[in-house]
Amino acid sequence: MGKLFGTDGVRGVANQGLPPELAFRLGRAGAAVLAGKGDRVRVVVGRDTRISGDMLEAALVAGICSVGGQVLKVGIIPTPAVAWLTRDLGADAGVVISASHNPVADNGIKFFSASGYKLPDPVEEEIERLVLAPEDNLPRPVGVDLGRVEDVSEAPERYIAHVCSTAGRGLAGMQVVLDCANGAACRVAPAIFQRLGAEVSLLHNEPDGTNINVRCGSTHPESLQAEVVARGAAVGLAFDGDADRVIAVDEKGQVVDGDVIMTILALYRQEQGGLPGGQVVVTVMSNYGLHQALTAAGLRVQQTRVGDRYVLEEMLKSGAVLGGEQSGHIILLEHNTTGDGLITGVQLLQVMAATGRPLSELAAAMPRLPQILVNVRVGDKDAAMASPALQAAVAAAREQLAGRGRVLVRPSGTEPIIRLMVEGPDREELENIMAGLHRVASGL
Repeated sequence: MGKLFGTDGVRGVANQGLPPELAFRLGRAGAAVLAGKGDRVRVVVGRDTRISGDMLEAALVAGICSVGGQVLKVGIIPTPAVAWLTRDLGADAGVVISASHNPVADNGIKFFSASGYKLPDPVEEEIERLVLAPEDNLPRPVGVDLGRVEDVSEAPERYIAHVCSTAGRGLAGMQVVLDCANGAACRVAPAIFQRLGAEVSLLHNEPDGTNINVRCGSTHPESLQAEVVARGAAVGLAFDGDADRVIAVDEKGQVVDGDVIMTILALYRQEQGGLPGGQVVVTVMSNYGLHQALTAAGLRVQQTRVGDRYVLEEMLKSGAVLGGEQSGHIILLEHNTTGDGLITGVQLLQVMAATGRPLSELAAAMPRLPQILVNVRVGDKDAAMASPALQAAVAAAREQLAGRGRVLVRPSGTEPIIRLMVEGPDREELENIMAGLHRVASGL
């Protein structure tokens, strides 16, 4: 990747690594590169609830308008809604301002093409080339040729209706607790599940610009677990800050992660004859129990490197319609072009409603090998990955688990972090192995 774009758009600390000046240049260059065949490029712009969203949105919109682009502003709305609305509104491109599950100080700018997919590398590279060029030679129209901004006030309702349309049955009487992470799901999530007939209780649904993802959402489901049990609810759903991910909690308060959700959806759809190609695409981080459950049912599991863009690439290549990550970033291509926590949540509850089975029983279909994940913050993740000390420690751990488990070490795509994962049959052994790896990685 280039100097600006990572695996999930341009990310950085807002007003420092991602200043408004950069957002302005990205708006100009992005609008110019993504212009369609019409006279005036049309760009959907949405964002999450971060305090820096106002600043970055203003700069990005100004950049788009400065090259004559028309902005269709959809406000605070999930990332997958921007992808879907880009197609639904017939726009040339979409942009979302969000840092997903990251802390409030971070923010990001991610582009979608007219088809609702993330941009291919060559297009991102062209945008980057224009942004970093020593001279800005992009158009600067004047007068009536300047761009304008249109507030699309009905955008949330359009997306809500779309998500509800993916449900084949209602959820009448089902008690559901929603953790909206004080983020982009706060408006649309309650409306969706209430419209489908569920009895909805809400957690972390009062965004103030600073509390997005703070001890809540898909990365911190502890309060949701307690609330589901306290209310005697059937299920809880925890979204992340931009609602492209979802983690579930069953009626016993147990976490049901993305691997288990994919297993449930795949097995049910296979039984109903609705899983084209009989295949699911996952990453190398998925628990081996998923592989066991799906292959036992006659399904094929395709494996990619970590990152939803790689999952999507393999899905498009192989014709799969279901794929995703353990984190809860799940793609259902029949309904949207990117990971969509709202649609995934609706589809999971559809299986519960159709089968009449509690979520804990559905989740038991996937046996789970103990797996330990640890993130280690480092000064230079590339140098850390190349460290002979870390490579030697990893090789020793792999030799110890040979034939019984696995070890994965990879750099984060968006942060200065090394991600460590060990998986095997004995948790105590894994804890000892992880302690050794952590000592080495922490010293880099």
